[in-house]
Amino acid sequence: MHALRNRLRRLVASFAGRRVLALGDMVADEYILGRPVRLSREAPLPVLEWVDRYIVPGGAANVARNVGSLGASVAVAGVIGRDEPGQALRQRLEAAGIDTAGIIEEEGRPTSSKTRIIGGSPQVVSQQLARIDRVVRTALLAQTQARLLDYLQSALPRFDAMILSDYENGVIGADVIGVALPLARQHGLTIVVDAHGGFERFAGITVATPNQDEAALAVGRELHTDDEVRQAGHDLLRLMDARGVLITRGGEGMTVVEADGPCHHLPATSPSEVRDVTGAGDTVAAAATLALATGASLLEAAHLGNLAAGLVIRRLGTATVACAEVLTAIEASNC
Repeated sequence: MHALRNRLRRLVASFAGRRVLALGDMVADEYILGRPVRLSREAPLPVLEWVDRYIVPGGAANVARNVGSLGASVAVAGVIGRDEPGQALRQRLEAAGIDTAGIIEEEGRPTSSKTRIIGGSPQVVSQQLARIDRVVRTALLAQTQARLLDYLQSALPRFDAMILSDYENGVIGADVIGVALPLARQHGLTIVVDAHGGFERFAGITVATPNQDEAALAVGRELHTDDEVRQAGHDLLRLMDARGVLITRGGEGMTVVEADGPCHHLPATSPSEVRDVTGAGDTVAAAATLALATGASLLEAAHLGNLAAGLVIRRLGTATVACAEVLTAIEASNC
């Protein structure tokens, strides 16, 4: 155990030298905060008094933010609208030191957004009361896609790893995959896919990080037991010709299936301290990608992803973790 902790510490220390591209759907996560003052006379709902509103990066942008918070150099590539959420999203990314040269604006296409209404006060635990999604699933305009492909062809050779974050919002189409994957493989990039479906599109990748529901949908059957999840992992490996699959399972931890090795099950690191699971999968993808790009085994990468996710789920909203926090979690963990 002592040797594993030392190894994980060395991997985290190496994150600072990595360069990662997060390619996929840009989402503006909007939070509207209110203080409950009374029950509404119009419906069985609390009336909230306005406290604050802010936007944080979501989707592929949150993956990038997690990569950056772990100390690596990161850029994003995707599409936003010429609107207030899109500009706020770009500004937040640039303020975090993330390269936004790969973000393309498309006229008439609203930025995908998820608006969460949060009620609470210093004396009351904050809770999400409602969520409103504005999701754009139409294909990109030809000129938008051409600009995105031009960026990928010029920029990808500069990176060590690429994370494809597909929320099925129209960015990760066949043409984008057809350019990004062969080019990334040609230049030896670690390729990690965090997708909501259509895993058969991503052939020849390093690792996929579906959650259990996504894995079940991909193999066409329900998954209840550890053995069923393990078999689904092997099915996904064959489907994608991948090196490994890391299936996140919420409070049950995660299952790691390797193409040329054993299957491992990692228990959740803080199942009794869950406050908000928003973005936990993005954190897993970011930490695992950085670990793999520094030479980690899939199991070592899974350990680091598991520890990092265990930290963000203790926080309200779309959150990130820093290297120092992960190092502290390594010391406290029973790896």
